[in-house]
Amino acid sequence: METDENVAPNGDVFLHRLKQLTEEEMKLLESQNTRIVHEAKAAKLDREAKRHWDIFYKRNETKFFRDRHWTTREFQELINFDSEQQIIFLELGCGVGNMIFPLLEEGFSNFYFYACDFSPRAIDFVKSNKLYNECRVKAFCADLTTDDIFENICENVADIASLIFVLSAINPSMWAQVASVAFKALKPGGVLLFRDYGRYDMAQLRFKPGHKISENFYMRQDGTRSYYFTEEELANLFTQAGFEILSNTYVQRRTVNFKEGIDVPRIFVQGKYKKPEAKDVARA
Repeated sequence: METDENVAPNGDVFLHRLKQLTEEEMKLLESQNTRIVHEAKAAKLDREAKRHWDIFYKRNETKFFRDRHWTTREFQELINFDSEQQIIFLELGCGVGNMIFPLLEEGFSNFYFYACDFSPRAIDFVKSNKLYNECRVKAFCADLTTDDIFENICENVADIASLIFVLSAINPSMWAQVASVAFKALKPGGVLLFRDYGRYDMAQLRFKPGHKISENFYMRQDGTRSYYFTEEELANLFTQAGFEILSNTYVQRRTVNFKEGIDVPRIFVQGKYKKPEAKDVARA
């Protein structure tokens, strides 16, 4: 199977087909099946997901993830507004604010930001940031696998929502609930911006035996988890939740660190999903 590619002006490579595995890569994936995470341990990881992420932020504080200055380049929906128009932005799974704070630094004076995460420690870091101001931002704890987010925001409130490297950390059995939460939070016509790990990403291939929970779902050393998506899975998920697909594709990038001699390909899945306008729903 050959891979179709388009190169964007910013250097991203958009892949229109699933990556073709080499024989060596196929052997790496097969070796992961020699020792699977025990069902009882997988269930415990699920129950203790919040604790593992809280420990992650205790250990790494705000230093692990880089600020996402790429979002306005990747998602033109963030900037295609009249500067006088008030925009409500909701970040689902905000971590320590690596997306919202770069947007605040760039201006975005017409945006009001809601930011939620289910790690209390992450929310504490958001609130301690020097840019945090409740006139512009409201950060709060919420579990996206429940509806408790609506204790802090109303339904149909957000013009834009984001789900960036969040869904992969959640048990696949709860994805439909997360998609439903995003759908209910958006206004009719609102857009969900998405990026996460793509199938056969370098990180997936590097997992050793003993880390695989289920197909394409893995446990990291620190107890956090990661899933690797196909574009078809995501299209089906968000379509079934009621969204219209604006875009949904693989993105290939490279992780480069000249000092450490690192230059590896990465595969992500990126999408934009629109909640239909009320008139479109009525026509349907």
